[in-house]
Amino acid sequence: MEIKDLKGCGTALVTPFTLKGKLDENALKRLVSFQIEAGIDFLVPCGTTGENPTLTSDEHQRIVELVVENAGGKVPVIAGAGGYDTKSVIIMARKLSKLGADAILSVTPYYNKPTQEGLYQHYRMIAESVDLPIILYNVPGRTSVNLLPETVLRLSEIPSIIGIKEASGHIGQIGELAVKAPSDFKIISGDDPNTLPMMAMGAVGVISVISNQVPEAVIRLTHLCLGRKFREAMEIQRSLFDLMRYNFIETNPVPVKTGLSMMGLIEETVRLPLVPMHPSNREKLYQCLKDLSLIQ
Repeated sequence: MEIKDLKGCGTALVTPFTLKGKLDENALKRLVSFQIEAGIDFLVPCGTTGENPTLTSDEHQRIVELVVENAGGKVPVIAGAGGYDTKSVIIMARKLSKLGADAILSVTPYYNKPTQEGLYQHYRMIAESVDLPIILYNVPGRTSVNLLPETVLRLSEIPSIIGIKEASGHIGQIGELAVKAPSDFKIISGDDPNTLPMMAMGAVGVISVISNQVPEAVIRLTHLCLGRKFREAMEIQRSLFDLMRYNFIETNPVPVKTGLSMMGLIEETVRLPLVPMHPSNREKLYQCLKDLSLIQ
């Protein structure tokens, strides 16, 4: 798939660590193989689900290098490269370009809370400085800033800014983008529960958390939506409702990594300030995975 044709399900890959907290390269390779074998449309390492804020620069680059190598050109790799310092984002994005990433996913600057003009200039500078396509990432619940439709529309005029991962949860805002954005500008769901309604409005797919665990189901859901078969997609959405709920019962990616550990794919390790899942929530997730026959 060419980046210009990007659609369907992309997995926001977790970053597996060993019990001692080091990058688990073998587990990462297994995860990539698991996704490729399931038929995933694209892969997204080093985002929020990948615990980006806790990664060293060397780890960040190594993860992308491994994902690119193990994807083997079968699917695009969209690497996370975002932050609150424009210059640092550019430096990282350039490094990821050299490692073979097909595009970057860049979250809005967090903590320093720029204005809409500041957001525009931040992304404009990245676009002018990096030779990769850029997908914007709007997640106000994490960053405390909302990339408004009028700013997104201004940014869509920059050729290398090709789309947005929208996780604001504001359906009206997303609908405005769907109506006003250029036809080739890609709106991608950033929330698993909102994938179906967003695709009904014109989104082309999802960057999914739960597809770490159930890639085939989320692939099927998005492809049904692309084919405008929303009734069939709705049945899948309903079957995944509890999984979506329990994967976000605590801060992402704690539940999804806990679930993957229960499935035998990774060690159950997150980095501080994240901590292991509360026992009562862990039991709910365990029962959900069992009900879906993901564990015995």
